Amino acid sequence: MKMLLVRKFRVLILMVFLVACTMHIMIDLLPKLEKRSAGAEGGGGGGAGAEAGCSCAHKPREEAPEWAQQPAAQGASEAAAAGDWPSKHTLRILQDFSSDPGSNLTSRSLERGASPRAPRRLQPPAPPDRGHRALIPDARLLGRPRPAQQPGAEEGAGGGSPARLAALFAHPLYQLPTPPLRDQDVLFNVNSDIRFNPKAAENPEWQNENEFLPTGETSIDAYPNWLKFHIGINRYELYSRHNPTIGALLQDLATQKITSVAMKSGGTQLKLIMTFQNYGQALFKPMKQTREQETPPDFFYFSDYERHNAEIAAFHLDRILDFRRVPPVAGRLVNMTREIRDVTRDKKLWRTFFISPANNICFYGECSYYCSTEHALCGKPDQIEGSLAAFLPDLSLAKRKTWRNPWRRSYHKRKKAEWEVDPEYCEEVKQTPPYDSGTRILDIMDMTVFDFLMGNMDRHHYETFEKFGNETFIIHLDNGRGFGKYSHDELSILVPLNQCCRIRKSTYLRLQLLAKEEYKLSHLMEESLQRDKIAPILYKLHLEAMDRRLRLVLKAVSDCIEKDGFDSVVENDFVANMNTRTTKR
Repeated sequence: MKMLLVRKFRVLILMVFLVACTMHIMIDLLPKLEKRSAGAEGGGGGGAGAEAGCSCAHKPREEAPEWAQQPAAQGASEAAAAGDWPSKHTLRILQDFSSDPGSNLTSRSLERGASPRAPRRLQPPAPPDRGHRALIPDARLLGRPRPAQQPGAEEGAGGGSPARLAALFAHPLYQLPTPPLRDQDVLFNVNSDIRFNPKAAENPEWQNENEFLPTGETSIDAYPNWLKFHIGINRYELYSRHNPTIGALLQDLATQKITSVAMKSGGTQLKLIMTFQNYGQALFKPMKQTREQETPPDFFYFSDYERHNAEIAAFHLDRILDFRRVPPVAGRLVNMTREIRDVTRDKKLWRTFFISPANNICFYGECSYYCSTEHALCGKPDQIEGSLAAFLPDLSLAKRKTWRNPWRRSYHKRKKAEWEVDPEYCEEVKQTPPYDSGTRILDIMDMTVFDFLMGNMDRHHYETFEKFGNETFIIHLDNGRGFGKYSHDELSILVPLNQCCRIRKSTYLRLQLLAKEEYKLSHLMEESLQRDKIAPILYKLHLEAMDRRLRLVLKAVSDCIEKDGFDSVVENDFVANMNTRTTKR
């Protein structure tokens, strides 16, 4: 009798274990099964299903969203409406920009196991005759002559008169030519006769008689805007002043259909990698502060929020200063249900969605700082603002080198960096490669001015394209901690300029121009930012703070000139092949 009871008990334990395993598997598969069933129903709905997938014109709803009861119905309808496109990003041609190469993972690599076949990279075959390889200049990116209008008049998506910006970009200081581009001066040597075809990413065996054309006219026109942006990168700039692709790319960032979302690994705060229908990718930083909020005075610079509007404003400021070293960034109002939750395959992200007591959709993801229920990102009720920054080319196609900023802060509550205690620190830097020759020290001064105008203290590293060696520009990445305080000017950001007393003549003259009333920096920024989809971008006091800081920069340069003389401080860069000149002083 006792043995019989023991056997029955063992059988009972085994049955409970099997039931628990079955329930666990069903819970994991339930979202996918619901998406499939909803997709089958939505597929027969035709136009209704397609309209349900559109998020660009929907007004916020007052009641609680329906995804709490049926998590995937709208997302499946949207997927069914776009049946001609693959369900996920499979063209590994883009990469996130980060100082840690190991964290540069695309959404494809973050979503392993979602596709039965490993995706292949689409690369144009090398032409047999190098002499016939066509380098694509900016004016031909759209297969037609360069338009006559200035960039200030052509890149707007609406709102505001372009009079001030057009006048600025028509000024002789904004018409200076770049040196002629050779093979080694362009990031990609592209055969312009190759037509970009996204189907080749799904199946490399796919053949089409129109894939290769005898001329480059139609093939270049068929490239998506993100690819045209990549093709235009060269030794001297990320994009040219008159490149019409940049305006089109900003429009794409704000309107392209989002097909996949994943969390970006690394970093201290939540960032999302968004993939578009045209295979482009962008880094999404959600809104964490309102426009008028300042960084709390007790916050350290390394624990400050990353602001989405700072990323947008940094791109426009960089363009107005004529640096053109920030990748294009645009604002966007994102539907958290249809454009994030229903299209992500990142389970860790999906599980952090919840409905707040105010019936708003919220999520918090995973990161080092501010990723908890207490710091959740909530929509109104499911709409959230954010910035979308275009990716630079994949690291496997265009390697980048990460450099430690010589004036990096200590990132410690009590310790100070060497440059903060040694007034002669710059002399040591100027004797260290790559700062002992070329233009790198002048690039650091440009970056210093750029950061001071924004109030950005978080510049610990910077990057350059490896192909160009040391004779190239610095890429101004990760500007989210700028524009935090309009009531305070952080003078320690200007220390590199004060210690080295060096600046480019072109930069100095443009700063003087932007200090004049007819080209006032705040007015130009306000006009340029009005073109963004989520304008206004900056609080008015932030705009006024830039004018005040600009005067402080000019005062610092003036003090250096008075101390060391004009020729010792201001480097004449109005000559060809400036990168070959030494900066030893």
